Amino acid sequence: MSIIDQVVEQLKTMPQPLQSQVLNFAQTLVSTEIRGVPGQQLLQFAGTIPLDELRSMEEAIAQGCEQVDINEW
Repeated sequence: MSIIDQVVEQLKTMPQPLQSQVLNFAQTLVSTEIRGVPGQQLLQFAGTIPLDELRSMEEAIAQGCEQVDINEW
């Protein structure tokens, strides 16, 4: 059974308001713009950040993101 057929079968058992929600969601998906760059195009940049800079980034993340400031709120 195709995906479309499966969706239609599910829709048949739903009340009208839920069918409308599914339709609205499907319309939203169709009009959604795909953004970003395929990973294949990014492979040319693999390994271009020097190791010492990567270590600096890792340290900054560890210091800034792994701490909980109890008095922050």
